[in-house]
Amino acid sequence: MNNCKVAMSAFPSKICFYGCGNMGSAMLRGWLASGVSPDTFHVVDPVTENLPAGVAVSRSAQEVQPSFDVLVLGIKPQLLSSLASDIAPLLNPGALVISILAGTTTQTLSDAFPTARIVRLMPNLAAAIGKSPLGLFAPNDTPLAKADIAAWLAPLGAVIWIDDEAHMDAVTALAGSGPAFIYRVIDALTKGGEAAGLPPAIAAQLALSMTEGAASLAATAPETPEILAARVTSPGGTTAAGLAVLDADNALDRLMTQTLRAARDRGSELARGETK
Repeated sequence: MNNCKVAMSAFPSKICFYGCGNMGSAMLRGWLASGVSPDTFHVVDPVTENLPAGVAVSRSAQEVQPSFDVLVLGIKPQLLSSLASDIAPLLNPGALVISILAGTTTQTLSDAFPTARIVRLMPNLAAAIGKSPLGLFAPNDTPLAKADIAAWLAPLGAVIWIDDEAHMDAVTALAGSGPAFIYRVIDALTKGGEAAGLPPAIAAQLALSMTEGAASLAATAPETPEILAARVTSPGGTTAAGLAVLDADNALDRLMTQTLRAARDRGSELARGETK
């Protein structure tokens, strides 16, 4: 549940979402859950469905009458060059473009929208419940402008400013794609529980509940995850036996490194228009 409420006087009066797929929809729902009025938002997307009641939807930019001071850009990265001319008329001079496009640099975005201020953002689907990490890079904004942006985004999760744009592809891999990797781990734990003899429903329930509790403790405890793992582990005990498998030849570390590297590199490929 999202308990962070937005100060309405400080929030933009209108925000356009150009492209509102899974990630954009999560942001939209997170803002609505924090108390922002649905009529604050106007979505431009030819196919999106099941948006919250009260949110204006247009199927093309040509249908939109007003222009906007804030636009969340949520299209596929490889479509930017072909759609930039449709998007540009939606922007007021000096508008803020918040791009959630993987791999797309601020220089590319500035070339597409030369009168706009550019901010790169990488959230994940937990924005819908106010629990997303929000990796942000803004090359030119002042500290005051950054503070305003952080305040607007705070209901969606933890705002984390990135100083070097070269790190944004890694941010995308870890913060944006990372939930899918965790969900696969939960599935693997469930299957492991079944293989150990548990009924499927019980294994699934235990895996979900255990993951939720462990993540919550890691987020709130003063100790690092490494120390917390040591606290669970008794010499010669059951946890030590399981960790011996994960730690053998640094198997888990190597797997996660390879996974994140592949996701990071794919972001750059998509921005270059490589579809395979």
